[in-house]
Amino acid sequence: MKKKDTLFIAQAGIIAALYAALCIILAPISFSVFQVRIAEALCVLPFFTSAAIPGLTIGCLIANIFGGGNIFDVIFGTCATLIGAMGSYLLRKSKFKLSVVIPPIVANTLIIPFILKYAYEMEEGVPFMMLTVGVGEIIAVGILGSALLIVLSRTKVFAPRESK
Repeated sequence: MKKKDTLFIAQAGIIAALYAALCIILAPISFSVFQVRIAEALCVLPFFTSAAIPGLTIGCLIANIFGGGNIFDVIFGTCATLIGAMGSYLLRKSKFKLSVVIPPIVANTLIIPFILKYAYEMEEGVPFMMLTVGVGEIIAVGILGSALLIVLSRTKVFAPRESK
């Protein structure tokens, strides 16, 4: 195994562990109609490494399983995170680096309310849940994720680089 492959796997594993741990430790605010999944701030990490894509996806999968998620939530919630992470990765070279927060916010705002409505049979309407999930995503990814991106961008350790 090459050093580059080992680094990729290590980064993905650490990101997955952080995401899952943050969701599980902060379960009361990570799993509900009014959710602010602090772990979603990590969705800016594809800006720095493509290893964040599998890391975030696996972390979300683990969090949803251990958080007691319905099978549809486990599958489609994880897909929402994957879509958001891939979108962030694709925007990493944008002139506006903070644009990497947009894909996770949009993916989760559009997908998660349908999961909540139909997998958990919640009484609230989809538009209301889009609002609540969207606000939670704006707090977690838009605000906390942007702050994380700015802080990490200023360090030499996290200077954007590509793992191919």
